[in-house]
Amino acid sequence: MLDAAFWSTAGAILVLLVMSGFFSGSETALTAASRGKLRASADKGDRGAERALTVTEDRERLIGSVLLGNNLVNILATSLATAMFTRAFGESGVALATLIMTFLVLIFAEVMPKTYAITNAERAASRVAAPISVIVTLLAPVVGAVRLIVRGILRIFGVQTDPDINVLAVREEIAGALHLGHSEGVVEKEDRDRILGALDLADRTVEEVMLHRSGIEMIDAGLPVPEILRLVLDSNHTRLPLFRDEPENIVGVLHAKDLLRAMHRMLADGQIEMAELVDFDILDVAMPPYFIPETTALDDQMRQFLARRTHFALVVDEYGTLQGLITLEDILEEIVGEITDEFDTHEGNDLKPDVDGTYSVEGAMTIRDLNRATDWNLPDDEANTVAGLVIHEAQMIPTEGQVFSFHGFRFEVAAKDQNRVTELRIRPL
Repeated sequence: MLDAAFWSTAGAILVLLVMSGFFSGSETALTAASRGKLRASADKGDRGAERALTVTEDRERLIGSVLLGNNLVNILATSLATAMFTRAFGESGVALATLIMTFLVLIFAEVMPKTYAITNAERAASRVAAPISVIVTLLAPVVGAVRLIVRGILRIFGVQTDPDINVLAVREEIAGALHLGHSEGVVEKEDRDRILGALDLADRTVEEVMLHRSGIEMIDAGLPVPEILRLVLDSNHTRLPLFRDEPENIVGVLHAKDLLRAMHRMLADGQIEMAELVDFDILDVAMPPYFIPETTALDDQMRQFLARRTHFALVVDEYGTLQGLITLEDILEEIVGEITDEFDTHEGNDLKPDVDGTYSVEGAMTIRDLNRATDWNLPDDEANTVAGLVIHEAQMIPTEGQVFSFHGFRFEVAAKDQNRVTELRIRPL
């Protein structure tokens, strides 16, 4: 009964179990390994990490090859065990072979190798990358045929598959990791917001963060020079748009330093003559206006600011009508949060709830800023500002004191200025 054939078959089963454990552990290691960590190791000269990156580029082919190899050795091992135990114990050998092989495969070919692989994912991936790449190459024709069969069957049931789909979208992976790290207390809220803000620049446009034209400080280029100088000194801003005849007609952008330099040149003889002021043209020291469309992505606009060596742009719509202005600081604030200096007088930037959890919020505050300050998730797809969200959901211009409930929050209109909602009181329901 325990002849040479029995022991040779048992040895073959043992080898197949080792191969099955290798395939199971390799699949777990190569799919669980961080491509970022592998890239860092590859940059330091780790050939195994470099091969792991190469073999995981086509994950569908990788998983198909590993599963094919794993199933082949498992089925072959089970078949040999069944034949061996049937010859030794008769018909009862089938049940015995099933029990023993289930135990052996579960412990030594599945749980143990996968536990090791997921615990040491990057190290294991680097070690198995070379033999797995050979197996993937050898099994490529069979895996390709299986791909076609699977897609054909799925197409019959109306399921379309994209062969070029990116299984792991990098941005979503990073965002998910940041949210998970914050929920577990590993990542600070400020760090999460900064990184997510940088990732979002390509998906957001200047109209979402620009200063609306109703809040822009402008100067009439036709005013007397002393009056222009007074307005510049009274302003908290160093760059001010100049208009002629009507605010829509922007003819230049005045920098406070350029005006002061011109005044200093007039003082070269110790005094400024009235004739010098009369002959002085403010546009001689003003910069030409820089107009951009409101649909420009923040990422592109930041590059334009850096390339043009300017920090200030006027935003227009498709008809060329002035909509607002944006600065480099506005874009940076989407990453690092509110930037203030000694001239900023906005004392209400730090939102603090009342005793009942209600926040008093300016209507012009962006939904994104409110979400970042409170860790809420109010949608900003249909509106940029909190007032815009209320108007969109209410489908009307609300009256003062009116209360709405949507998205799990209570919104009370606290103040209005004509048709503009200026202040809201918000609290979670």
